[in-house]
Amino acid sequence: MGEIVGSYIYPHPPIIIPEVGKGEEAAALKTVDAVKKASEDIKKDQPSTIIITTPHGPVFQDYIHISVHKRLSGDMGKFGASNVSLEFENNVELAARISTIASKEGIMAGGIDDGLARKYNISRKLDHGALVPLYFVNKVYSGFKLVHIAIAGLPFEDLYRFGMCIAKAVEESEERVVFLASGDLSHRLSEEGPYGYSEYGPQFDKAFIDSIKNINIEKLIRTDEAFCENAGECGLRSFLMMFGALDGYELKSEVYSYEGPYGVGYSIARFSKGGKDPERQLLKKLSESNRMEMDKIRKNEDSYVSLARNSLEAYVRNNQTIDVPKGLPEEMLKNSAGTFVSIKKSGQLRGCIGTISPVRRNIAEEIINNAISSGTGDPRFEPVEEDELDKLVYSVDVLGEPKSINSIEELDVVRYGVIVRKGNRSGLLLPNLEGVDTPEKQVSIALQKAGINPDEKYSMERFEVIRHK
Repeated sequence: MGEIVGSYIYPHPPIIIPEVGKGEEAAALKTVDAVKKASEDIKKDQPSTIIITTPHGPVFQDYIHISVHKRLSGDMGKFGASNVSLEFENNVELAARISTIASKEGIMAGGIDDGLARKYNISRKLDHGALVPLYFVNKVYSGFKLVHIAIAGLPFEDLYRFGMCIAKAVEESEERVVFLASGDLSHRLSEEGPYGYSEYGPQFDKAFIDSIKNINIEKLIRTDEAFCENAGECGLRSFLMMFGALDGYELKSEVYSYEGPYGVGYSIARFSKGGKDPERQLLKKLSESNRMEMDKIRKNEDSYVSLARNSLEAYVRNNQTIDVPKGLPEEMLKNSAGTFVSIKKSGQLRGCIGTISPVRRNIAEEIINNAISSGTGDPRFEPVEEDELDKLVYSVDVLGEPKSINSIEELDVVRYGVIVRKGNRSGLLLPNLEGVDTPEKQVSIALQKAGINPDEKYSMERFEVIRHK
């Protein structure tokens, strides 16, 4: 029976490799010392296989990429140190077992064929998210096999559940496994950082360090994704996979270091398993908590939101477009307006489609058709399936009449949505959206949606909405 004998959070700044940093790594001395200490501890763990999760491998929205080739190699050439190269034997048996178990759990995971890799220019090389931690480990310990796994854009709970699949696969093997979760924290700690400064950067890092010190993994799973985006973090999805692999056990954490040189947060930590603890079966607790929360949401739905939900559920379950039901408020039957129906799952957008101006006889018909389109016709997502329906949260925006504006100064991201137009191209962004905190960002996103270059001459309109949720 296999076992995960050690689990580590590891940052991956290329600059801490001496051949890359050429002396500049001295600014991150605490990090360098800590990764060396962690590497010595991994040597003591004596793993036969290291599983590494990374944010910089081939990342897909709903597919977890696991490298499947027999030999895994890469170098630091893109960082000016092509002489730094590593190669490992892939534990293809364990990788395949992880894919099989995940598939049974409804999580798509595995490799990609060579044709697809060429088509989308997907590199087979180990990425720097894997190479930086492995560089330091390989200095003191070698002879292990590797399993290389990329993150995906799945909901946080699904990534945690995938980690549980990893743990089961390890238990069914004969391997001694060390789990390396590669990832940096916020990239927005100072103006000198890669993405400039944001107040959310230090807030994220503090909340994260507090959570791992106190083993509050539930708080990490419930982290708001807009908050993560504003903080510019990269490692949370990788870390949640690792914590999923430790589900059901008492945990002890040791934070070796945390610092924020170069405007980026780096932390190194080790997590040791104790005995099994039913109170640590986090997904069971979350499932019950989510069910209670969903019951509360359903009870508080108004007629607009309830109509959107019932419309999509009837269509997905019975391939039926419902008639306008009786008992709706009079304004839904007599008034007409453009509407947008937004659908979220586990806090992530699952679909959003609407009409700028009315195309149906009344608001009720507008909602019915836009709800179905949001759930089944949004090109960014696969159509909603029946087993998802109980997990979806809806909101309905009823649009006011758009009015032309001459300047971006006439926008307010909380009060007004924006429409940009150029010829037959147009893009719309609703008001008061998470992560959209300036008119400039609002207009930029609307232009991207319309396929309009910012340098082109375009017109703008603003509109207000009544939001039902």
